[in-house]
Amino acid sequence: MKKYFFLLSILFLLGCDKEAFQNNNPYLPNYPVNLNINLSLPQYSILQFPGNALYIDSSGQGILGIIVFNTGNGYVAYDAACPNQALSSCSTMTLSGIDAICPCDDTRYSLFSGQAQGMEYPMKRYRVEQLDAISLRVYN
Repeated sequence: MKKYFFLLSILFLLGCDKEAFQNNNPYLPNYPVNLNINLSLPQYSILQFPGNALYIDSSGQGILGIIVFNTGNGYVAYDAACPNQALSSCSTMTLSGIDAICPCDDTRYSLFSGQAQGMEYPMKRYRVEQLDAISLRVYN
């Protein structure tokens, strides 16, 4: 019996992925993202400093572009589409310090967590891999 318990425990532990994001949102489709960012280029250099965020409007990346944020302990990336609204002309979020604001309803989302108080869905998060001191890869 201990043998079966041990095997089940191993399978359970191997099945867990610490980087799994719950991006099940009925408002936001799953579009592919594979974006390389060179932090030494002038348009991305602001991301070298903690507390700074940048909206990247790169065609074919995410739904309405990508927001990348330097938390001070690493980087996080989110889709720029409002997560609690159907896609419309006002769905592209804007940056305000450490928050992203949905212009459809003026909801403020924290860039540290992607959450907004009282809202059902958080911002759609993407994985970020720091390749070296000046290179990031944002992907899903």
